[in-house]
Amino acid sequence: MLPSESARRIAIVVKGYPRLSETFIAQEILALEQRGLALEIWSLRHPTERAVHPMHKTIKARVTYLPEYLYEEPLRVLRGAFWSLGQKGFGPTIRAFWRDLKRDFTPNRVRRLGQAFVMAREMPEDVRHLHVHYLHTPASVVRYAALLTGRSWTFSAHAKDIWTTPDWEKREKMGEALWGVTCTAQGAGNLQSLSRPDKVSLVYHGLDLSRFPAAPESRPARDGSDPLDPVRIVSVGRAVAKKGFGDLIQALAALPQDLHWRFAHVGGGELLNTLKKQAQEAGTADKVAFLGSKAQPDIIALLREADLFVLPSKEAKSGDRDGLPNVIMEAASQGLAIVATDFAGIPEFIRNDVEGQLVPPGDWAALSNALNLLARDPARRDALGAAAFARLRRDFSMEGGIDVLEERLRSATDTARNEPEPV
Repeated sequence: MLPSESARRIAIVVKGYPRLSETFIAQEILALEQRGLALEIWSLRHPTERAVHPMHKTIKARVTYLPEYLYEEPLRVLRGAFWSLGQKGFGPTIRAFWRDLKRDFTPNRVRRLGQAFVMAREMPEDVRHLHVHYLHTPASVVRYAALLTGRSWTFSAHAKDIWTTPDWEKREKMGEALWGVTCTAQGAGNLQSLSRPDKVSLVYHGLDLSRFPAAPESRPARDGSDPLDPVRIVSVGRAVAKKGFGDLIQALAALPQDLHWRFAHVGGGELLNTLKKQAQEAGTADKVAFLGSKAQPDIIALLREADLFVLPSKEAKSGDRDGLPNVIMEAASQGLAIVATDFAGIPEFIRNDVEGQLVPPGDWAALSNALNLLARDPARRDALGAAAFARLRRDFSMEGGIDVLEERLRSATDTARNEPEPV
């Protein structure tokens, strides 16, 4: 039996949903829904944050949560496993799993197979195509589920999944996927070198400017000379190694004594207590505020009131790195001057001395100098902020990327609709 000729249902598979740190995924899902694609969301993890982005409240897609740990839902996993035993794709799936396990002998491999059993059994018949965000753990689950059921699948790769997944694994997954997209030229180059160049395309997330208020017409001309009205510096991002916040705390501590400033950080993360301790030891704790996770309206309000946005991304020891952080584009949407590192996908958007100030990654002294100079120069900040906003509107709007994804996903569902259902 063939799925309904009118069916265009697609499963979007993510590692966790909803997540404040992944608004680019929510933006994409919402935009595709608004263009008429029928979607449902499958998540490997339950949410861990209380705050929810307004976009998550607008998305209509049904969300299904897979067992995060197999022992938590043993009956569900067993039902999936027994069902999978009778499928034509069981043999190819187990052979692929065994090859993976021999090269990466970890419990996570078994968990991914168990989650795939559940997904394969519970996936509605009218969902004939899977699209997964991240090429590491989520793509393993999708790959096994697709092998089990004969469904087609595609992927969006981002940052950590590109730089920390072994080449053999990326090569094999890309060989089985119909196609993939990624959000930085650097990431696209890496993946294209491991597959056919036409298999992976560069598609920027961009930003849906309709979700943001117009940039402030003007900002106070703070220059750090008034202790009662200090320069306001802000950053948004998880407190993890690749964000470089340790370098930022060091850079702030090195600012001249005659410069008056305040810094606010938004985000949770495993290194938050370490950063607080670092600021205390550096003697800047009275000037630094760690605000924790915040909802999007609160973040935008903070960006509008700030004078400088900073994000000192760098490569973590694990190899993890950023792509093009959406928060940089969000800062640009408010015409805010940006200081960042010349690293990962950041210089694809921010060109040094054009849309912002870039410094070498891991160089806290250069970062401190850039902050000092821009803090004292409100006119220069205004010029950089205006240039960043103009580039965002001209070259990094959301519509272009969504056009590509919509066309490709519709084509994928048309292909899947014409293929016979596995016996």
